[in-house]
Amino acid sequence: MSEVKLAAQTRTEFGKGAARRVRRENRVPGVLYGHGTEPLHLTLPGHELLMALRTPNVLISLDIDGKTNELAIPKAVQRDPLKGFLEHVDLLLVKRGEKVTVEIPVHAEGELAPGGNLLEHVLVALPVEAEATHIPEGVTVSVEGLEAGASVHAKDITLPSGVTLAVDEDAVVLQVLAAQAEEAPAEEAEGEEAAEA
Repeated sequence: MSEVKLAAQTRTEFGKGAARRVRRENRVPGVLYGHGTEPLHLTLPGHELLMALRTPNVLISLDIDGKTNELAIPKAVQRDPLKGFLEHVDLLLVKRGEKVTVEIPVHAEGELAPGGNLLEHVLVALPVEAEATHIPEGVTVSVEGLEAGASVHAKDITLPSGVTLAVDEDAVVLQVLAAQAEEAPAEEAEGEEAAEA
């Protein structure tokens, strides 16, 4: 897992007006918390943070005011609902070697059995526990040849070394649904003619 370095600055102004001023400077307000420490209010570079957040559970190395270095993972990200820009980010302080619980994306590969079946992602992300510096970017599950009614449970997914499930092992992650048969339009037309008579 790659580590992204960001230069952060502590902030002392709070409220909507202060947050707007921070965003006008192409920076994002955020909070760093964890390990029983007082929450630390920061501003982060907008574009670099946006690029870093494209990787799920990215490990961020924060250079705070050029004095201290901390490791963090994103916990909550708020975006503008219309324009999509970052409004605020909550970061969780982590230490090297520490185990954290995160959700990793589940990717399906392969073709289902013939017959127009549909694949349903019951869990789009799989809760796992992993070392903070070795969080996998996701897991890939083969659905090759699965037929209607088949399910893939959490225990069926091969996880990287050092990663454990943080969800019930019998939880359904993927399931194959039978294609729904459409009603014949001829039956509807007969019903309408009988109603007119």
